[in-house]
Amino acid sequence: MGALDALFRPSLSLLTDLYHLTMAEAAWKSGISEREAVFNLFFRANPFRGGFSIACGLTYVQEYLQRFRYSEEDTAYLRTLPGNDGQPLFEREFLDYLLSMRLECDVDAVPEGTVVFPHEPLLRIRGPMAQCQVLETPLLNMVNFQTLIATKAARVCRAAQGDPVLEFGLRRAQGIDGAVTASRAAYVGGCAATSNLLAGKLFDIPVRGTHAHSWVMCFETELEAFQAYAQALPNNCVFLVDTYDTLEGVRNAVRVGRWLREQGRKLIGVRLDSGDLAYLSTEARRILDQAGFADAVILASNDLDEHIIKSLKEQGAAIGAWGVGTKLATAYDQPALGGVYKLAAVREAGKPWQYRVKVSEQALKTSTPGILQVRRFIDADSAFVADAIYDTECGIVDGCALVDPLDSTRRRSIPAGTSHTDLLEPLMRGGVPQGVPLAAGEARLRAQQQLEGLHAGIKRFVNPHQYPVGLEQTLYDLRTQLILQARGGDS
Repeated sequence: MGALDALFRPSLSLLTDLYHLTMAEAAWKSGISEREAVFNLFFRANPFRGGFSIACGLTYVQEYLQRFRYSEEDTAYLRTLPGNDGQPLFEREFLDYLLSMRLECDVDAVPEGTVVFPHEPLLRIRGPMAQCQVLETPLLNMVNFQTLIATKAARVCRAAQGDPVLEFGLRRAQGIDGAVTASRAAYVGGCAATSNLLAGKLFDIPVRGTHAHSWVMCFETELEAFQAYAQALPNNCVFLVDTYDTLEGVRNAVRVGRWLREQGRKLIGVRLDSGDLAYLSTEARRILDQAGFADAVILASNDLDEHIIKSLKEQGAAIGAWGVGTKLATAYDQPALGGVYKLAAVREAGKPWQYRVKVSEQALKTSTPGILQVRRFIDADSAFVADAIYDTECGIVDGCALVDPLDSTRRRSIPAGTSHTDLLEPLMRGGVPQGVPLAAGEARLRAQQQLEGLHAGIKRFVNPHQYPVGLEQTLYDLRTQLILQARGGDS
């Protein structure tokens, strides 16, 4: 049973915006509902002012597509919706059409854990127009949020410089599914474990935890609280030491640590959750080391993010593990990824493709036409060189030229023979799943390997270097021609 089945028993086919179904009815009435279409799902800017993103959410996407079907309960609800004249919004025959709908789409996707960049399609959906349209919102919902959180986690883990990062965001996340989804995406992005037991169960993620201040406050003294916890759970002793006096709390942890050692057990560490973490961690390290607990870990929490962790590292904080909650699970400094889903081509049965472009006064919002693929070029040292977005119908030549979609003066030539790989892989064909998406642990490993392929300048937090992404020259020329036509200029 998949995660969506475990979390949501009813049909999720109404997880969409109303206007997708009104457009679907209009398409059905107009006779274009079965016209073949291609949509590309992409985002326009890296989040957090960063230089990269981590693709995530594909497991949910495939599960959703596999179970996509309108139920009698769905259409019974739709029958109750009125139009502006008080009459039913949807015709009964259209609702029968929805009941009979079976997904026929081809879907290609970038594997989870892949490093991705603006304007590159993360998903390409090809199939009957009405089906492609009703998939827009749910696919964006699943990919946008999980890509955002996986990217945030990758940044936090980079700041931690190899120290384990534990995701502690359940209580502050946006609802039940937001919490579970964030835990999975954070693990894909690099976190070592989560406090969220349900996510641990669903996705086979390691779970970790300490105890709360309320445990200490249940006893007359902090020492009694630590002793009682150690007696009950001698194999899980990380003591939260800042309920009253942090450094005295560390000394009490040492006292109980000696008792644990006598029992053949181990003081795993202490947790700091408030105060001057740089100063307190170095003092706590001194106390632990002098008492013979050099292997006890100091875990820090308290509204951490990549910038605070980086600062604490620069200050020489003696912290060996990091519990990151609110600012990770909620993507605190940028709560949404600007992913979009744009029509790129249509055709009648047996006829050539007609490419479509959405034009805007803002260059950033002008779409790219075509049945798109992304080719990543790689040098002899396995470092990523550049990405080319190209149209699969036109193809791409060896030794291609790339043009920045937002600045035609930024161009790059790729030498012939450069090693490469295409990122979009088959996920569904005719509504039938193709292969199995990566498990969370596999996607996590892929993300780590992908990040190793990026130049350090692209991964820095302030003013990162811009990774080269461009439209293949033929596609760029086609896009320009279509923009001119749309604006009434010369073709």
